[in-house]
Amino acid sequence: MSFDQKYSKTHQIRFARTLSFLKRSVTAPAKILDLGPGNPFGEIMKEEGFDVTNTALGVDLDLDYDVVKDEQYDVVTAFEIFEHMVAPFNLLREIKADKLIASIPLKLWFANAYWNEKDPWDRHYHEFEPRQFDMLLEKAGWKIVAAEKWITPIYKIGVRPLLRRFTPRYYIVSCERIG
Repeated sequence: MSFDQKYSKTHQIRFARTLSFLKRSVTAPAKILDLGPGNPFGEIMKEEGFDVTNTALGVDLDLDYDVVKDEQYDVVTAFEIFEHMVAPFNLLREIKADKLIASIPLKLWFANAYWNEKDPWDRHYHEFEPRQFDMLLEKAGWKIVAAEKWITPIYKIGVRPLLRRFTPRYYIVSCERIG
């Protein structure tokens, strides 16, 4: 898939890496529940032949996780969702699909967690280290079968953009339900 100019270079890189990982883990036309409201990457998955359903806009997945109990889905995807949740463990434990693919932004020693003062839905309650996320998944009943970290450079001048050129920013995993 070629990502056109409607996406920033940073998004193009992230979407390409995520799609490549997804395709190594799942084949189309898998039925996917993509956590979070409709988004550009969900549209890309549909273009690639996946049958994608998103959760409704405004659903608080910390409190309402009935949607993940639906057994009709082959895979649940969660791309940069869990950092926005206060307690992702509960939702992870309730997922009925046998496969989970999730990515998170990693905790960076040189940057604070993202916090949008104007939008209460656009905040990071967690930014995980890989081992923390691995432990969360294992405790919730998931076995990681593939994992990858990658950088996503920011094309600006400064110390932080320079550090982001060689410090992994994203972590993605493919998991199978244990038992």
